[in-house]
Amino acid sequence: MKQILHLRVNGQPFEVLAPVHHTLLEVLREEMDLTGTKHGCELGECGACTVLVNDVPTLSCLTLPVEVQNAEIATVEGMADGSTMHPLQTAFAENGAAQCGYCTPGILMSARALLDRTLEPTEDDVRQALSGNLCRCTGYTKIIDAVLQAGRDLKLRRAIHPT
Repeated sequence: MKQILHLRVNGQPFEVLAPVHHTLLEVLREEMDLTGTKHGCELGECGACTVLVNDVPTLSCLTLPVEVQNAEIATVEGMADGSTMHPLQTAFAENGAAQCGYCTPGILMSARALLDRTLEPTEDDVRQALSGNLCRCTGYTKIIDAVLQAGRDLKLRRAIHPT
């Protein structure tokens, strides 16, 4: 059995026909071809599938899409502005924060939610914000450094170009 879903993803409205039992993760990847969000444990323990729903980090493997109709869903594909990377993406590249990269989209989304709340997080704030995201390749040091750098870069950018 399938249902029509009305989703708003990365600022764009979508109408999607999907099986009723599919999770948001499956709809994003299989029905919408947004494959940046990763299949991980599918148990809500690794954070690889993290997206933002109304600016809140959400495990898409545990979320039914019908629950987030009329919500603003943000995926890693929506972070860049055209060919210009988001400061978090730039900081991850500059700090070597991604190794295999599998966990990176989920970590970027959790970090983005943090930096949307504060551009001056402490190291403890970053650790807390990323506590639901597992990385098996790194010791997290470069990831934390990248998030802190992105906060400084965003703060400087906003000081130069206030909106």
